Amino acid sequence: MISWSNFISQCINGVVLGALLALISSGLTIIYGTLGVLNLAHGALFMLGGYAGWYTYEHTQSYFLSIVLGALFVLLVGIIIERVLIRFFYSRTDEEQILVTFGLGIVIVEIIRLVFGSLSESIPIPHWAQGITSLGFMFYPTYRLVVVGIVALALFSLWLILYRTNLGMIVRAGIEDSEMVDMLGINVYRVFMVVFGVGAMAAGFAGVVNVPVTPITPDVGEDILVETFVVIVIGGVGSFPGAILGGLIAGEILSITSMFNPAYSQVMLFVVMTIVLFTRPYGLLGSKGRS
Repeated sequence: MISWSNFISQCINGVVLGALLALISSGLTIIYGTLGVLNLAHGALFMLGGYAGWYTYEHTQSYFLSIVLGALFVLLVGIIIERVLIRFFYSRTDEEQILVTFGLGIVIVEIIRLVFGSLSESIPIPHWAQGITSLGFMFYPTYRLVVVGIVALALFSLWLILYRTNLGMIVRAGIEDSEMVDMLGINVYRVFMVVFGVGAMAAGFAGVVNVPVTPITPDVGEDILVETFVVIVIGGVGSFPGAILGGLIAGEILSITSMFNPAYSQVMLFVVMTIVLFTRPYGLLGSKGRS
């Protein structure tokens, strides 16, 4: 029999999972919403961030450095990918974008498997976040609460960058009329490079933060990618607030359903996605322009 304490605990677990999904999805929706590129390598970038963080920790024993350097590494990889490959596909068909990013994801996964093998790796929880915290009505693992705070700060930072800075203004203008922005002396494609890098970094950052909770393996990005796309469909394609709302909804669905029967957690997620598509084809907070 399920008790109220177990139910509340699962709800909080859903918030933790939903926050991570929101951060990963925000990176993907930023890339698609601003550049129009459907990046199927996003799950691989999440995995890459986890391995970069773990590798950094193995050599520095610093949780802080593992997060910073892991995220920056994926930022650099994202910029390189955009310059070398993605920029040639902005004007190509959706099918071509899907094929090239899907293949890129496979390449990244196999490179990691070749270098580090297939065994799972993990980062220990830092000493200041170990143990449990009293919430008044129950005790809960401290690090999971820390994850929510870290992700919330990261999402707020992304929002500030994209919606309260000149970079965000240029990006939105470039989407509407890239030729006019270019005539004003602004290299819009250089801005797009930064946006792709930031979107990739969001996935990599989430990957590092998640390693102390769930050990990393080369294949971990596959399930995350599927859940991320469901999040974007629920929240609205190209909508940053929609990615946050969709992530929290998906996290609660997966967590609460698994309390009754884990085998049906993914099923329920797709059921909710189908209901949203029937009632709001552009997602809860989406618009027609990018769907």
